[in-house]
Amino acid sequence: MREYNSLRVGLVTPGTRPDLEEVEGRILAERGSVSLLYQVLLNSEAIASGWERMLTAVRNRTGVPPPIRELIILRVAVLNGAPFEFEAHKPIALREGVSEEKIAAVRQGMLADVFNPEERLILQLTDAMTRDVVVGDALMTHLKQQYGDERLVELVATVAAYNMVSRFLVALNISH
Repeated sequence: MREYNSLRVGLVTPGTRPDLEEVEGRILAERGSVSLLYQVLLNSEAIASGWERMLTAVRNRTGVPPPIRELIILRVAVLNGAPFEFEAHKPIALREGVSEEKIAAVRQGMLADVFNPEERLILQLTDAMTRDVVVGDALMTHLKQQYGDERLVELVATVAAYNMVSRFLVALNISH
């Protein structure tokens, strides 16, 4: 087992703190294991619990198509220099039907011809939110016309949530 000497906080070993039993149970039910990320998050029961609920909603309870969601996640990981997140989601992206070619283009930071118009539009939103924070009116108007309020909220929340994830990972040196 690899040691994580560069982590900036300790890991909480699952099953060692009775006060975390409920949140660990939810994590296990949704994800099948308590990952390295969650072992760090468990340092704060409130954060781990809220994080699990929010990210479960973003990943599993919205109408964002899984391939689009995974492209967003991979793009945010690249833009924020979060290889742990990229590597964690690459197999999920492949399983959801994202091609190796598209994954390579995302890794290289390109809006290549391999992306269809919808994917390009979503990646433009991802880039604007991640790089600039402010999203221009023209892009938001186009997105709203294309998707409506509910889906637009879900898309923006997905980009925002994975910016939070990647920035958390980078700040605490959580990596492979």
